[in-house]
Amino acid sequence: MSNDLNEIRAATQTYLDGLYEGDAAKLAAVFHQTCALTAVLDGELKIIPRDQWCEMVKNRESPKAAGKQRDDHILSIDLIGPTMAHVKLKCAVPPRYFTDILSFLKIDGRWQIAQKVYMAETHA
Repeated sequence: MSNDLNEIRAATQTYLDGLYEGDAAKLAAVFHQTCALTAVLDGELKIIPRDQWCEMVKNRESPKAAGKQRDDHILSIDLIGPTMAHVKLKCAVPPRYFTDILSFLKIDGRWQIAQKVYMAETHA
Protein backbone atom coordinates (compact mmCIF):
# COMPACT_ATOMS: atom_id res chain seq x y z
CA MET A 1 0.00 0.00 0.00
CA SER A 2 2.81 2.49 0.81
CA ASN A 3 4.34 1.78 -2.62
CA ASP A 4 1.02 2.72 -4.23
CA LEU A 5 0.93 5.97 -2.25
CA ASN A 6 4.49 6.77 -3.34
CA GLU A 7 3.59 6.10 -6.98
CA ILE A 8 0.48 8.29 -6.72
CA ARG A 9 2.52 11.09 -5.10
CA ALA A 10 5.14 10.81 -7.84
CA ALA A 11 2.50 10.93 -10.61
CA THR A 12 0.85 13.92 -8.91
CA GLN A 13 4.23 15.68 -8.67
CA THR A 14 4.81 15.05 -12.40
CA TYR A 15 1.40 16.63 -13.05
CA LEU A 16 2.25 19.69 -10.91
CA ASP A 17 5.69 20.01 -12.53
CA GLY A 18 4.10 19.80 -15.99
CA LEU A 19 1.63 22.56 -15.12
CA TYR A 20 4.28 24.87 -13.71
CA GLU A 21 6.71 24.24 -16.57
CA GLY A 22 4.06 24.19 -19.30
CA ASP A 23 5.31 20.75 -20.32
CA ALA A 24 2.47 19.05 -22.20
CA ALA A 25 4.48 15.84 -22.62
CA LYS A 26 4.79 15.45 -18.83
CA LEU A 27 1.08 16.05 -18.47
CA ALA A 28 0.14 13.58 -21.20
CA ALA A 29 2.36 10.97 -19.53
CA VAL A 30 0.30 10.95 -16.31
CA PHE A 31 -3.15 11.28 -17.89
CA HIS A 32 -4.81 8.27 -19.45
CA GLN A 33 -5.42 8.93 -23.15
CA THR A 34 -9.21 8.85 -22.65
CA CYS A 35 -9.17 11.34 -19.77
CA ALA A 36 -11.18 14.53 -19.88
CA LEU A 37 -11.07 17.65 -17.72
CA THR A 38 -14.42 18.79 -16.35
CA ALA A 39 -15.47 22.09 -14.79
CA VAL A 40 -18.29 24.58 -14.62
CA LEU A 41 -17.11 27.68 -16.49
CA ASP A 42 -19.35 30.73 -16.83
CA GLY A 43 -22.23 28.69 -15.44
CA GLU A 44 -21.88 25.96 -18.05
CA LEU A 45 -20.47 22.43 -17.81
CA LYS A 46 -17.29 22.20 -19.91
CA ILE A 47 -15.55 18.95 -20.80
CA ILE A 48 -12.14 19.17 -22.44
CA PRO A 49 -10.42 16.04 -23.81
CA ARG A 50 -6.85 15.49 -22.62
CA ASP A 51 -5.21 16.07 -26.01
CA GLN A 52 -7.08 19.34 -26.57
CA TRP A 53 -6.04 20.55 -23.12
CA CYS A 54 -2.41 19.58 -23.75
CA GLU A 55 -2.47 21.73 -26.91
CA MET A 56 -3.78 24.63 -24.83
CA VAL A 57 -0.93 24.15 -22.35
CA LYS A 58 1.63 24.15 -25.20
CA ASN A 59 0.23 27.41 -26.55
CA ARG A 60 0.23 29.46 -23.35
CA GLU A 61 3.07 30.95 -21.38
CA SER A 62 3.92 28.75 -18.42
CA PRO A 63 4.13 30.16 -14.90
CA LYS A 64 7.82 29.22 -14.89
CA ALA A 65 8.54 31.11 -18.14
CA ALA A 66 6.62 34.11 -16.79
CA GLY A 67 8.84 34.13 -13.70
CA LYS A 68 5.92 33.36 -11.37
CA GLN A 69 6.57 31.75 -8.04
CA ARG A 70 5.35 28.21 -7.78
CA ASP A 71 2.10 27.85 -5.83
CA ASP A 72 0.90 24.25 -5.59
CA HIS A 73 0.41 21.60 -2.95
CA ILE A 74 -1.39 18.34 -2.33
CA LEU A 75 -4.27 18.64 0.12
CA SER A 76 -5.11 14.94 0.40
CA ILE A 77 -4.60 11.51 -1.11
CA ASP A 78 -7.33 8.93 -0.61
CA LEU A 79 -6.29 5.43 -1.62
CA ILE A 80 -9.74 3.93 -2.04
CA GLY A 81 -8.64 0.45 -3.08
CA PRO A 82 -5.98 -1.43 -4.98
CA THR A 83 -6.87 0.23 -8.30
CA MET A 84 -8.53 3.54 -7.35
CA ALA A 85 -7.45 6.75 -5.63
CA HIS A 86 -8.47 10.41 -5.41
CA VAL A 87 -6.08 13.31 -5.00
CA LYS A 88 -7.21 16.81 -4.03
CA LEU A 89 -4.76 19.63 -4.66
CA LYS A 90 -4.26 23.35 -5.18
CA CYS A 91 -2.27 24.77 -8.07
CA ALA A 92 -1.90 28.02 -9.96
CA VAL A 93 -1.43 29.41 -13.43
CA PRO A 94 -1.68 33.05 -12.35
CA PRO A 95 -3.96 34.89 -12.35
CA ARG A 96 -6.03 31.67 -12.12
CA TYR A 97 -5.92 29.52 -9.00
CA PHE A 98 -7.29 26.00 -9.16
CA THR A 99 -8.63 23.31 -6.88
CA ASP A 100 -8.35 19.95 -8.63
CA ILE A 101 -9.79 16.54 -7.85
CA LEU A 102 -7.80 13.90 -9.73
CA SER A 103 -9.28 10.44 -10.04
CA PHE A 104 -6.48 7.91 -10.43
CA LEU A 105 -6.87 4.35 -11.66
CA LYS A 106 -4.14 1.73 -11.68
CA ILE A 107 -4.09 0.59 -15.30
CA ASP A 108 -1.56 -1.96 -16.56
CA GLY A 109 0.28 -1.67 -13.23
CA ARG A 110 0.66 2.12 -13.42
CA TRP A 111 -1.29 4.89 -11.67
CA GLN A 112 -2.84 7.22 -14.25
CA ILE A 113 -5.23 10.15 -14.03
CA ALA A 114 -8.51 8.91 -15.48
CA GLN A 115 -10.52 12.08 -14.77
CA LYS A 116 -9.85 15.62 -13.59
CA VAL A 117 -12.62 17.77 -12.10
CA TYR A 118 -11.60 21.30 -11.20
CA MET A 119 -12.67 24.79 -10.31
CA ALA A 120 -10.82 28.01 -10.98
CA GLU A 121 -10.78 31.39 -9.31
CA THR A 122 -9.20 34.48 -10.80
CA HIS A 123 -7.19 36.76 -8.52
CA ALA A 124 -5.66 40.07 -9.56
